[in-house]
Amino acid sequence: MPGYDYISFTTDYGLSDGFVAACHGTIARFAPAARVIDVTHLIAPGDVTRGAAVLAQTVPYLPDAVHLAIVDPGVGTPRRAVVVQTPRGLLVGPDNGLLVWAAQALGGPSAAYELASEDWFAPSVSRTFHGRDVFAPVTARLARGADPADAGPPVAPDSLVQLPEPVVAWGDGWLEAEVLTVDRFGNVQLAAAGSTLELLPDRLTVGGCRAIRGTTFADAPSGGLVVFADSADRVAIAVNGGRAAVMLAVTPGDLVRIS
Repeated sequence: MPGYDYISFTTDYGLSDGFVAACHGTIARFAPAARVIDVTHLIAPGDVTRGAAVLAQTVPYLPDAVHLAIVDPGVGTPRRAVVVQTPRGLLVGPDNGLLVWAAQALGGPSAAYELASEDWFAPSVSRTFHGRDVFAPVTARLARGADPADAGPPVAPDSLVQLPEPVVAWGDGWLEAEVLTVDRFGNVQLAAAGSTLELLPDRLTVGGCRAIRGTTFADAPSGGLVVFADSADRVAIAVNGGRAAVMLAVTPGDLVRIS
């Protein structure tokens, strides 16, 4: 079957060690013509939900590709390693909830396979570095045109591990939602769709702080809070010239009430 010109790469490996480079090198040895797009390697260690959210919000803007994603606190345990087929490409990684939101963003999973063909792996597989020894060589083979069905036995797409649905609730003039992500600017992204802003008035209270409903950061005065629909069409909270996550003292998983 035809291969892919592009591979995207998302991990929690960070940039201070050689982990990312080792995976790049493995891909380059097996699929030297593939172009690798690094999404991020700064997901907080083991934060599967943040990795899933970043991946799902990014893949619609990438070319059709093999999307390699590794946030894998269960490495070396019996958790499955999988490839998921979608209308716009393949997703490779651990079956721990990391891939499903991205698969849905790419048109939904049409098939999935457990990575069990050991001849697709590195000759020696470390129990703690499946990124280098399992996922990277499998990704490279798929980019070169290998059939995903040859990776291992089929997996029912509805059996893939799902992350819990984030909390979102609303009523007349109020919204309560789980913090999905906090970006490097301190902007707080909630799980609620941007359209729910229509339920809210122009003047708001967020965590005891005054805020306004707006469309961009500068709609609030310097140091002020603004609630807006972000580039992923999620409700988000920002401080003009500051960090909303610090002002509100919230982290991913917390609940925020806007009224």
